[in-house]
Amino acid sequence: MDVFANLALGFSTAVSPVNLLYCFIGAVAGTLVGVLPGISPVNTVAMLLPFTFGMNPASAMIMLAGIFYGAQYGGSTSAVLINVPGETSAVVTCLDGHQMARQGKAGKALGIAALGSFFAGCVATLIIALISTPLARLALKFNSPEYFSLMILGLIAAVVLSSGSAMKSFIMVVLGVLTGLVGIDVSSGSSRLTFGRMELADGMDFVPLVVGLFGIGEVLANLETVADKTILKEKIKDLFPSWREIRECFPAILRGTAIGSALGILPGGGAALPPFAAYAIEKKISKHPERFGTGEIRGVASPESANNAGAQTSFIPMLTMGIPTNALMALMIGALMIHGIQPGPMVIQKQPELFWGLIASMWVGNLMLLVINLPLIHVWVALLKTPYRLMFPAIIMFCCVGSYASINSVFSVWLMLGWGLAGYFFKKVEVQPAPMILGFVLGPMLEENFRRAMQIANGNPSIFI
Repeated sequence: MDVFANLALGFSTAVSPVNLLYCFIGAVAGTLVGVLPGISPVNTVAMLLPFTFGMNPASAMIMLAGIFYGAQYGGSTSAVLINVPGETSAVVTCLDGHQMARQGKAGKALGIAALGSFFAGCVATLIIALISTPLARLALKFNSPEYFSLMILGLIAAVVLSSGSAMKSFIMVVLGVLTGLVGIDVSSGSSRLTFGRMELADGMDFVPLVVGLFGIGEVLANLETVADKTILKEKIKDLFPSWREIRECFPAILRGTAIGSALGILPGGGAALPPFAAYAIEKKISKHPERFGTGEIRGVASPESANNAGAQTSFIPMLTMGIPTNALMALMIGALMIHGIQPGPMVIQKQPELFWGLIASMWVGNLMLLVINLPLIHVWVALLKTPYRLMFPAIIMFCCVGSYASINSVFSVWLMLGWGLAGYFFKKVEVQPAPMILGFVLGPMLEENFRRAMQIANGNPSIFI
């Protein structure tokens, strides 16, 4: 009965006019960044973080969350129509989705992607509502040794499960932890890695770091690439698949939802792991695996369900334990900290309106996205024709304004530009910055819990075993 009472509280928060507006803004913005290749939800959330300072915490989180799961819907549009995934999670959708579009079935591909995403999003939100409270109760029993060990597990998973070289990911995690430790040591009072700059005495500011890495860095990298944007000329029709096709795809949607829900909780799993796993399993169990890659509708339904389910269950460790599973969850933790809220199990008790309002807003947002995506498909097609060179000046302007507003200092802008060059360098050497953000967010908490655990054990490291 507690779950129903909590959800009633959540819906009373989520359906207030202000929060409905912010949920709609997040859903539309998420769909937009998902549709447009070269702009990711991480970039967008990083740029919008400073603008949430004056907002109610619940409204800010509802909007930022809408951007994240909205991008999972939008990413399928460019994947199907121009064979360019708007999001990493939509890479698998290109395989069969674009082939369906070339066969004149673009509408059916987009329709089944939207329906699968809607179903998976609703189920994943139900899972969050059911298991968040028990997990939070378990987390309240954790002490410093358990938290330190859990954070180490999260950082190891970020290295093992990330794409590319494990050694590069490990280096990025270490760099992130070291960056998180910049500032005055609270125990000794000595400066660490400040290079004599008083602006860094309170630590490296979160906003210029993420805006530089994911905003400026992405812009510089994308200016060098020319995407093939040959948009299908045929009119998009039959947006709703037939009942026979829905019945055929429903088992695949169920399997994709289950796989995505499970893998989304893993720390460091990233956006690509759930859809790739769902597609591989679907092809493996199919009686006609040779059809996959040639326009098989189940090859669209399963990965699209998995990526949306994974996107939403990734909120579980962040909300219940304060542990980010990916770079965007690290930004969400940053948003909570900006509003003076310490992420972790106490959020449920101290901020129930925020916690349950965010969960209830996911159901509302998924319904909005279903309505937004299908009827407005011709609007998204028109936006796909926008040249990237016309968008990047506005992105840079938002980055500069947001970084300056974070602490009202020009130093933040220079810091952002410096991290932007670093982000561009990471792109050139094929290093993913996401593990660095996880290390940056967890670094101070890692040190704090390590010190506390060693004090409890009088310096005996066996306390971690």
